[in-house]
Amino acid sequence: MASQHQVREYLAYWFQLGKKVLIRNGQEALLLQPVIRGDRYSQEFENCWQQILSPESGDCYLEGTEESIAQLLTPAWDMSPCSRCTMPVPVRTAGMPPLLCPCNDLTGWPNTEVPLPRSPVSNQNRLVEIRDRLRNN
Repeated sequence: MASQHQVREYLAYWFQLGKKVLIRNGQEALLLQPVIRGDRYSQEFENCWQQILSPESGDCYLEGTEESIAQLLTPAWDMSPCSRCTMPVPVRTAGMPPLLCPCNDLTGWPNTEVPLPRSPVSNQNRLVEIRDRLRNN
């Protein structure tokens, strides 16, 4: 089962590549920037996530996919890396996988010349991990 954290990360990664989220059964498209601000997701992203989870938003889909965000939050779905581009994609826990990765309509992707989308990173936590690793050696 894809956790709420995994689905948020999935959306954040695809937002960084310019994908939109269609809400209200496709009547409205959301694309926000920036997705990450410092060591956390931006307030714009957090507001968008809350809007996606709201029942008033109806069915919400990542552009180029057929699975709703609500469906991805059920036990029938998990997240795995795309075999073509390594970005997170939804995979059914049983049955046939989706026909296409959301990267299907991105021209010039995958592009190994540019940094990949990422999750927020806490510099302080990262430095503490390095310090602890150095102390143990």
